[in-house]
Amino acid sequence: MTDDQLLRYSRHILLDELGIEGQERILAAHALVIGAGGLGSPVALYLASAGVGHITLVDHDTVDTTNLQRQIAHTLERVGQRKVNSAQAAIQAINPDVRVTAIAERADAALLDSLVAQADVVLDCCDNFATRQAVNQACMRHGKPLVSGAAIRMDGQVSVFDPRQADSPCYACVFPPEPAPEETRCATMGVFAPLVGIVGTVQAAEALKLITQAGSSLAGRLLMLDARHMDWSEVRLQRHADCPVCSGLRA
Repeated sequence: MTDDQLLRYSRHILLDELGIEGQERILAAHALVIGAGGLGSPVALYLASAGVGHITLVDHDTVDTTNLQRQIAHTLERVGQRKVNSAQAAIQAINPDVRVTAIAERADAALLDSLVAQADVVLDCCDNFATRQAVNQACMRHGKPLVSGAAIRMDGQVSVFDPRQADSPCYACVFPPEPAPEETRCATMGVFAPLVGIVGTVQAAEALKLITQAGSSLAGRLLMLDARHMDWSEVRLQRHADCPVCSGLRA
């Protein structure tokens, strides 16, 4: 690390769980973030501030005035811009040393198959069930850890699905692809502004822990938040032997 990096990341380096070695792993890491909205905003900003060397952002949408209530990577001046480009500008304002790849496309199976293979950790910050399943399938296929978050109304959840651990379930073990649930969207259901920040920040923390191998991850656990009462609860998750996604990929 350079002298400037030693100063910038000194508060990480002081941590016994990270130190110089952990920070060097962060600087060398490549994180793939699917979605640059409510969850993707805090995820991208915290990964960038922590020094993740390469962040790939995928989102086909543009910034809308209604996004500004919660999507903190975007500004009024950038309404109408692609979200990935707006988030890239926010990242570079915080940490210009981070390499950002902005992809303004829908995260379909073909694109995910290419991008997931190149990443060290994948963060699902999207807002629809089909994309979540596609992200999970790509992560299972390429053996990449997935940090999944969701938030709607005043309820949030986050977990880690890590195919490198034999007993870790995948997203489809917990939320089977069929039958697909009825979609719930912020545009019709609403969402509490700080909730996406809380969930997204936990996602960023889990990703950094996976990169640095610090502590233990949320693999095998689903963390749920009821923000009405600021009540956290945890559910233990089990891998399903007949899972349609991961049963054929892991012995």
